[in-house]
Order: sequence, then structure tokens, then C-alpha cells
Amino acid sequence: MSMLQTGQLQLGSTSPSATTGGNTATFTQVTFPSPFPANSEVVVIPFVQTFNGPDTPGLRIADVTTTGFKIRINELVGVGRPLSDGPHTTETIGWIASTV
Repeated sequence: MSMLQTGQLQLGSTSPSATTGGNTATFTQVTFPSPFPANSEVVVIPFVQTFNGPDTPGLRIADVTTTGFKIRINELVGVGRPLSDGPHTTETIGWIASTV
């Protein structure tokens, strides 16, 4: 049986787009309202719910566990280079987390 949790946060970015895999120093930690059962496989699906900036925001998710995940806005990046200036205004981000 799958378990489901949802949430919402305000998220912006004052730093350039993250382009180095594994470097989560500029990510925001999100903690689930209730931890999922130990040893569960958890999937997180984020959605940008507003349109506050002129550049297209992408979302990056990292380090998903049974207690939470890390997220950041990452403006679009081409092959090895940003397609925009990197920083992004605050947007409302919704997310759904489920066990699989």
C-alpha cells in the first residue's frame, strides 16, 4: 500500500544554476510532516505553482529519504552552461511524496 504526503514552500535562488552533480550546498532541506516507514522507497514530484520571474525555473531534487529531501530552483541549463542568469525570484513550489 502506498503512502502519500503533500506540501508547499516558497523557494527562490540567489546563486547561479547548480551544474556540478552531487553539490547540494545551495539546496533547501524539506522535512516531511510525518516520516515514511523505515526502508521505504520514496519518490518526490515537485511543481512550480506560480509565474513570478521572466526566466523558466527548473527544479532539482536530491537526497530523498524517508524523512525529507533537498530542493532548489535551477534556471535552465544547456550543455555545460546556463541559458539564463541563474538567480531566480521566489516561486511557490508544491510537492507530492509517495512510497513506491
